[in-house]
Amino acid sequence: MTEQPAPPRRRVRAGMVVALAAVVALAGGGVWWTVHERGGAAPEQLTLVSGLPGGVYHSLGEALQHATEGTDAQVTARQTAASVVNLEMLASGEADVGFALADITALAVSGEGPFEEPLGIRTVARLYDNHTHLVVLEDGPVEQLTDLAGGTLSVGAAGSGTEFLAHRFLEIAGLDAEAGTDAVQPVSMSLTESVHALEHGRVDAFFWSAGVPTQAVTELAERTSVRLIDLSEWAAPLTERHGAHFEEVPIPVDTYPGVPGVRSVGISSLLVVREDLGTKTVEQLTETLFDSRADLVQVHPGIRQLSERTAIGTLPVPLHEGAVNYYERAKVAHRSALEN
Repeated sequence: MTEQPAPPRRRVRAGMVVALAAVVALAGGGVWWTVHERGGAAPEQLTLVSGLPGGVYHSLGEALQHATEGTDAQVTARQTAASVVNLEMLASGEADVGFALADITALAVSGEGPFEEPLGIRTVARLYDNHTHLVVLEDGPVEQLTDLAGGTLSVGAAGSGTEFLAHRFLEIAGLDAEAGTDAVQPVSMSLTESVHALEHGRVDAFFWSAGVPTQAVTELAERTSVRLIDLSEWAAPLTERHGAHFEEVPIPVDTYPGVPGVRSVGISSLLVVREDLGTKTVEQLTETLFDSRADLVQVHPGIRQLSERTAIGTLPVPLHEGAVNYYERAKVAHRSALEN
């Protein structure tokens, strides 16, 4: 059954004599929240859109839910297909906080790519680098991306950043629909579905974009001999065509059990919020993010990359005013630099 989106929450202005309490059910999710009077004693209840089980966004979403308990900006994590869907849910008011890839977020604020108009999105922090995985069976014939010509490829879940990025790779490599008989047959699958399909020979490979290591890929490598395809040659063409969001990054040997190291393409992951989310709420959320770094690293080691100085590098997507307040308080940079 298709999950029906929850109706956007009504905003409640501070200073109202009577607090408005509304309870909304997320169909199929069993998650409830209450909207409290802004500025009152009760903490703000926020919906955080993360990713699918087995992926880093999903794990970090659950960790942030735990980290924000008892703060003035409590989040309830909700699993989604990730980047594209998350940004659309933030813009529509169905969610307040979420994870998204930097290149897709830039398209969202400019109203390009899969987005028909500019979306009201701001950033809290640059978190860590996502690594692009192209996973194949060890004894299979695929040695490079172009060997997939005429084959079947899982490009990630519909509406995910992985799916969007995979189609960019196929276009640049000349494997998209215009390639005729050399065109790759793309199939939209979740990470769990992709792993299962590769193991059972229903796809020749699958794309996955996430921090390393990713739990589901680790578990796959423990059961089945797999390889990662080196994608480093595509970093420069992606940058030339789509902007400076891409860089060559390593996936070191034994990141996954028994899997040789390769070079790949990295893209930053961002923590993003609705543009109209309250300033104090976002400042509290930003503070909690950094106060809980040690715990978040235990969930995923990629969070070791997170620091106040690197977190502000989110342009062309601007920081939210609440995040600016936190970074100014932390003496990371002058406000004039943070607001540019």
